Amino acid sequence: MRKKYLQLFIILLAFILSGCMYPEDKLVQNQTPYIDQVQSVQTAVTKYREDNGGILPIKNSAESTPIYQKYKVDFKRLVPEYLAEPPGNAYESGGVFQYVIVDAEENPTVKIFDLRIAEIIGEIKLRITTQGYPAFKEKVADNVYTLNFKELGYAEEPYVTSPYTNKNLSFVITGDAEVFVDYRSDLYEIMKDNDLKLNPGDDIRDILWQDSMFVPAYSLPYTIDEESREPIFLTN
Repeated sequence: MRKKYLQLFIILLAFILSGCMYPEDKLVQNQTPYIDQVQSVQTAVTKYREDNGGILPIKNSAESTPIYQKYKVDFKRLVPEYLAEPPGNAYESGGVFQYVIVDAEENPTVKIFDLRIAEIIGEIKLRITTQGYPAFKEKVADNVYTLNFKELGYAEEPYVTSPYTNKNLSFVITGDAEVFVDYRSDLYEIMKDNDLKLNPGDDIRDILWQDSMFVPAYSLPYTIDEESREPIFLTN
């Protein structure tokens, strides 16, 4: 366990140091999501797949890797034949975005997620480790809880800005102390604004990325409540 959190600390430190090494104008480019860059990678991925019998240019990942982080684009397979270089905002170029592929079997589609979320989650986990217990607050589903951030030493609750609604999203924690972004408010907004046919028991997270270049990284599965038709955590 200590080794796991030491690795998280090293990753967090690497993000901080990498930010110090770039001039301000370069940092802006590295931290800005550009739809044309996502589209250029999509074109390269599509062409690579056509030329290689359906094989995707992705990195190897463990079977247990969360679905939206599982199929990372392997730019070494794309550069220079299909792409001059990785986008400036890609992690491989010193940027803050990880390029991934969703719907890999049916319709491979390039999306991104913000790696700075991992920094915040890493800090929360380090504080939990330092305190010695997860500081559960309220139970919101089976094995899913909100966090008591005051007990973890936060003057204000940490959050991430939603790439879908630009609203602040908080975090939840599972019984085994894994921390995730809570996307319920985003799901509610999208469901409210669209006439979607969703079934209880189905994972509904796909509705978040279908009209966005972002995937809901670091998320738990969600479904809809059979009676209220509102988004809830999908638990066993």
